Amino acid sequence: MKTSADPVRDYLSAVERESSALPADRRQELVADLTEHIEVTRTERPGTAIGEILAELGDPRTIAATALAEAGHGTAGDPARSGGAGAPARRGKVHPLVPLLMLTLSLPFMMVFPDLPGPLFGVLFRITGAVLLCTSVHWVAVQKTTGVLLTAVLPTAVIATWNLTDGPSGTPALVANLVTLALLVCTSVWLWRVRRA
Repeated sequence: MKTSADPVRDYLSAVERESSALPADRRQELVADLTEHIEVTRTERPGTAIGEILAELGDPRTIAATALAEAGHGTAGDPARSGGAGAPARRGKVHPLVPLLMLTLSLPFMMVFPDLPGPLFGVLFRITGAVLLCTSVHWVAVQKTTGVLLTAVLPTAVIATWNLTDGPSGTPALVANLVTLALLVCTSVWLWRVRRA
């Protein structure tokens, strides 16, 4: 079997082939967006192998299926891929900054307003941010899982443990809060950098 020397061209051709049900202008726009994303990623991370960049983008079939769903086209004969009869197309309407801000600001909100309703709103911010992160089209599953673990699960476990044990004797909770805030900020910055356009 003959293979091409240009994996980017092969990848983009596969996306174009898989998205053949799209109107020509939308298909060209999709390929142009992917081309631009690949070029930007190569510029930002020059040492990264092209195979790794293409793997981060995802399978061409998945990209085409998402583009078809966003355009309102179903996959004929496959209700699971088309979202079922009458199902609304899934769109990335929430800006990627929204879940990151909600997750990051949940802790400062609790620290600034330690009495009710501060903790309640902080928990609601954290839960809403985690749900928006999980349902976003801007990250792949591994990035979403890592983000939720580091910005929602781990800080909640640390705060709950700290509150239940009343912290080490005499040690202020401020240290734990600052470490947790640093973790939230670093994770959010990482998620922002690896997001998909």
